[in-house]
Amino acid sequence: MMKYIPIFLSLLWGGYLCGQDRSIEIDKVATTQHQTIIKGQKIAFKATTGTQPVWDEAGKTIAAVHYTYYERTDIDRKSMHPLVISFNGGPGSGSVWMHLAYTGPSILKIDDEGFPVQPYGIKTNPYSILDVADIVFVNPINTGFSRITDPEAKRETFFGVNADIKYLAEWLNTFVSRVNRWESPKYLIGESYGTTRVSGLALELQERQWMYLNGVILVSPTGIGIDRSGPVGAANDLPYFTATAWYHGKLPKVLQEKDLDEILPEVEAYTLDKLIPTLAKGGFVSMEEKQSVAQQMAHYSGLSKQTILDHNLAVPASFFWKDLLRSEGHTVGRLDSRYKGIDSKNAGTRPDYNSELTSWLHSFTPAVNYYYKNVLNYQTDIKYNMFGPVHPWDRSNNHTGENLRQAMAENPYLNVMIQSGFYDGATQYFDAKYTMWQIDPSGRLKDRFRFKGYRSGHMMYLRKEDLIKANDDIREFIKQSTPTTGQPAKY
Repeated sequence: MMKYIPIFLSLLWGGYLCGQDRSIEIDKVATTQHQTIIKGQKIAFKATTGTQPVWDEAGKTIAAVHYTYYERTDIDRKSMHPLVISFNGGPGSGSVWMHLAYTGPSILKIDDEGFPVQPYGIKTNPYSILDVADIVFVNPINTGFSRITDPEAKRETFFGVNADIKYLAEWLNTFVSRVNRWESPKYLIGESYGTTRVSGLALELQERQWMYLNGVILVSPTGIGIDRSGPVGAANDLPYFTATAWYHGKLPKVLQEKDLDEILPEVEAYTLDKLIPTLAKGGFVSMEEKQSVAQQMAHYSGLSKQTILDHNLAVPASFFWKDLLRSEGHTVGRLDSRYKGIDSKNAGTRPDYNSELTSWLHSFTPAVNYYYKNVLNYQTDIKYNMFGPVHPWDRSNNHTGENLRQAMAENPYLNVMIQSGFYDGATQYFDAKYTMWQIDPSGRLKDRFRFKGYRSGHMMYLRKEDLIKANDDIREFIKQSTPTTGQPAKY
């Protein structure tokens, strides 16, 4: 008998060395039952997380999209219960951010301002919107656990503004059919690049999948294909500069003593009425006007008049992140300028790193990996891609803002809400307002837009006060954009 042991051990060791291929399982799901308390109400719900295929035109599986779907189990009349479809951005970012910090039933452990704490992990979210809507969080290909499964599949099928929208619309058609939610009012919510995605999806779903929406929520929106270059792009930075300088106590006393809500309308008016026209004059602006504008910009920005003159009145945001707290030896964050960083030297024109992003990864990565394995019972050796390999990304023919306008024109039910943080230096709140103003030049749709601002950054929901407010704003938006029974969609 002993003579077989070496052979057995050899086979065992060989199997261990070879192991199993690490690949995503297609159409594998895990389902768990849960209870929670939201807004003082006991909520029972089911969580389903797993993958659903992406097929090519011949019906061949070429990829698997991972999703997490939360569905209340304690209500009747599903046809009247809204479905919210959630995407994050990047492009290349998983859906973890809004999933585990904003609208989902669980959120990561952070302090009340959004900074990491240990031990890492999750806790219940008593402010989730799960009381008013079911939610599905979707990870586009190569983000989260989603992967291409066919080595012959072309990357351009997935990685571009319009390719992304096309395959995800097809995927959503299948998902809505599988979970039997065609009757439900439907909402898209996207954050950052996710706003480009959902703006394009609004029209793609209507015109190619015949799926009509009640609302689109744009969280920290990109330009969605609307031009803000030239004087407008440079001038629109000023209100963000003001907000950040106010937060860090860098404005003159007369402004620091005012509330932010009192200051920003003044700076926005100056930007529109004076700064944009001045920058439009370029090198032909008079020296007297240039000096006057530089002085006022210094008053509003926390930067020196000379710094502003040295940049010909157009200070890059990246320089502002480096310069605002330079005398204190700190930089400020790009996506959330409440966060401070430390560079190797004070000199320079931009920070060494994004202080806010390193802080977020500090807390989000442990939370999402713990959550899927231990709470949702989703077992896989696939790595959760916080940021996945999706580049090069084809950004050509980005008409998603116009797509959104067309979808609204075609669908009288469709409303839009924009949520922006005042301290977001990447997708700035005043740029978001400007984009909203430009989407529909006719002005006939303006009553179906609403803007909400928050005293936080790109992920405004990390700050507890804004987590509560922003979720309540979504609740109110859903309520106002869900028509009464029998109300016709017509002009």
